[in-house]
Amino acid sequence: MASSSVPTPDSGASWPPGSSELGALHPMAPPSLEEVDASSEKLTSSGVNRILTEFLMYFLRGAVLLYPVYLTGYLGLSVSWLLLCMLMVTWWKKNRQWKASRIGGAIDFVDNETQVVSTELKNSLQMASWIQFTDVEKVEWVNKVVEQAWPFFGMFMEKLLRENIQAAIQQSSSELKTFTFTKIHFGHIPLRIVGIKAYTDEVDHREVVLDMTINYEGDVDIDAELKSAITAGVKGLKLRGMIRVILEPLVEQAPLVGGVTFFFIQRPTLEINWTGMTNILDSPAFSSLSEGTIMDVIASLMVLPNRMCFPLIDQVKVDQMRFPLPRGVVRVHLLEARDLVAKDTYMLGMVKGKSDPYAVLRVGDRKVKSKTIKENLHPRWAEVYEFVVHEAPGQELEVDIFDEDRDKDDFIGRYRLDLGEVKKEKEMDQWFPLDGVPSGEVHLKLCWLSLQSDTTLMKESSDGYACAMLAVYLDNASNLPKDRSEIEHHQKKKHGREGRLTRKSAGPSSFTEISIDDDVQKSKVVFAKKDPVWEEGFTFFVHDVRTQQLVVQVKEHEKKTQLGILRLPLARFVNISSMMLDQRFQLEQSGANSQIKLKATLRVLKVEQPEPKPVNPQMAASNAGASSLSALSTSTSLASQASSAAFPPDDYSNHRRASYLASEALRPSPATLSMRRYDSHSLLSENALAASRFDLVDGASYPEVLRKHRGSLGEISLTVRYATLRKKLVIMVNGCRDIFPCSENGTDSYVRLYLLPDQSWRHRKRTHVKKRTVNPVFDEKFEFDVSLEEALTRTLDVAVKNNKMFHMRERKDIGMALINLAQLDLVKGVKDWYKLSLQGPKSRSNSTNDASGSSSFSK
Repeated sequence: MASSSVPTPDSGASWPPGSSELGALHPMAPPSLEEVDASSEKLTSSGVNRILTEFLMYFLRGAVLLYPVYLTGYLGLSVSWLLLCMLMVTWWKKNRQWKASRIGGAIDFVDNETQVVSTELKNSLQMASWIQFTDVEKVEWVNKVVEQAWPFFGMFMEKLLRENIQAAIQQSSSELKTFTFTKIHFGHIPLRIVGIKAYTDEVDHREVVLDMTINYEGDVDIDAELKSAITAGVKGLKLRGMIRVILEPLVEQAPLVGGVTFFFIQRPTLEINWTGMTNILDSPAFSSLSEGTIMDVIASLMVLPNRMCFPLIDQVKVDQMRFPLPRGVVRVHLLEARDLVAKDTYMLGMVKGKSDPYAVLRVGDRKVKSKTIKENLHPRWAEVYEFVVHEAPGQELEVDIFDEDRDKDDFIGRYRLDLGEVKKEKEMDQWFPLDGVPSGEVHLKLCWLSLQSDTTLMKESSDGYACAMLAVYLDNASNLPKDRSEIEHHQKKKHGREGRLTRKSAGPSSFTEISIDDDVQKSKVVFAKKDPVWEEGFTFFVHDVRTQQLVVQVKEHEKKTQLGILRLPLARFVNISSMMLDQRFQLEQSGANSQIKLKATLRVLKVEQPEPKPVNPQMAASNAGASSLSALSTSTSLASQASSAAFPPDDYSNHRRASYLASEALRPSPATLSMRRYDSHSLLSENALAASRFDLVDGASYPEVLRKHRGSLGEISLTVRYATLRKKLVIMVNGCRDIFPCSENGTDSYVRLYLLPDQSWRHRKRTHVKKRTVNPVFDEKFEFDVSLEEALTRTLDVAVKNNKMFHMRERKDIGMALINLAQLDLVKGVKDWYKLSLQGPKSRSNSTNDASGSSSFSK
């Protein structure tokens, strides 16, 4: 699998004069001096005041703590009194914490009963995944089969270790050439399968895909010998991970399955109890190195893209099972992050600084690193990476963010995304919350690209993106020369001397380098064979089919001398209908009969467009009703103004005529006859519209400064979830950021909530007022008594308001947001930021799916 990276075209980057555009596009290019100066912040007077305040508080705390000691000595009291007071204070604090934790735990259990129960069951039942996920099944009968077959599995593993693993370890290092297994016994405790999940709808109809979560804590007894004086051993092994088993192709003859393929999608976790001379490896410095080496060996055999395959019928080709075409390509736009944790501190941790964040992205065994943004908690990377996806669903995009330091980089947060969701949605543009840290989000845009064999779809990108992907399956080579001297010897040989018998020598230790331009990938080393067998797969991204070529070099292991070379122009694939070459090729600059067998397949990358979202009928009706209310309000205002202008107020008859005209203007059209009607006598009743929802003041409008504002009105953070046991919809108003400042000191703001279509005073919810701030933190919870089915048909109406009105006839709204609850996972819960606007929300701030809703009428 390969990866490439380019900055986005809309990142707004500017290049200094004289620099080439190609050099500026490289994501790892060092920042210019102007960028460094722009990113650094000057120490302002407010910053100095904050530092001095922190210093003062630090010294005051020290004085408060040391004063009782001084007072005890000054009064000549015994130290026992001081210790007794400290003990009582400590007991009081612990007691209060214990009570608070009990109350908090009870409240948390009531509010998050499903999550708490699932977590406790997961911890107590050792990751029983079938309890957490309804589509994962408990398979005790399979565990009984495994227990019965465990002795025979031990025999199979013994053969595998001696024939494959032992050879791989010997070839991994020159110091391990004498490594041998002297004892292999897998004990009496079998491997357990915790749960199985079957995929049928998401996969091809001629295959069955199973995901098995395994947990092995066995009493293995394995001894190995490096030299006569150095012995190693393993007494106990713990292995946890998920194995994917693919049964394909399904055929119409016995045994109905053409072959079995299994592999680890992600690297499993491994813990080893070493014995003998390897006890020193139990120390942290050596244990990770040794277990990491063993994990590398396991990964080379059965961690994607490597697979273990067992064909069951003769018609199935091993190369198709071992290295099938990938599922697709995902293009990841690493845009930005916000609210990251500050890891840099100064003056012994008393003064908090910022962070120097960078991101590490990984898909499978391939990872890339972004550039580092200095001194910034809201970094903007604007970089693009492309990854080959072999299994979706299954493979994950792993995003880890670190703070770059001189000694050891600090962890800032992580996020994991199943690429099956990207394949399903085709395109995702969201803010994703970081796990493992108190705060932080990362903004990613992901696009799914399918693999096509139609050459008419090939379009070279001017932005540096790949237009095609080349998959290469390297099978074997034959009749390789031992070294360069043998090649020259064969070239100088004449027919008269070729018949002389020569002493048979061992073959070369060879590996293969496969490259397209600067993307170079290497195969494993096959020792001492003239006919090496590699059976490995590689993928490359192609940017220009007309000029690029595939270069395959066979080299000797120790001296790195070239034993043969093959060049394949990529334009050759375009002229073939299947865009595939599967044959033996003659090696250049090699022996007379030296050949290499490989299979190369070119596929065009096509950006998949997301399917149009279905229109929610209830939201459409809500929009229509809102538009009608807006028109009704406008008609009322116009009719009132007309009556006051045309007839004097002291003329009773004229006033009656004006009232009649106004009533005619307010008469609903046939399209709005189904709307709910309100009159002046019911405005204070239970079913009345609240004043904040339908302003009856004629001509009420937004303040002029707010109407002329062209920037962002801010965002509001909400947590929306449904408490299943209590049957309540829970809305948590977390806070706002960057809202419109109504004065020099900020804004006195509060939040008003409605669960549409309920708009009465009784259904109105509001927070407390937070004064003089544009980033208020509310942390207030509200509950609505509705069923889950009914909640999915409702719309949440949120408005941020100014407690101090600009003018008595002007509206108090700062911004609005309408959230369609049908688009949220209420059972799991959603915490998100939503944009505020005067016209109601057009979209969520981190989603491409616009939230429908009306916004034209007053609030």
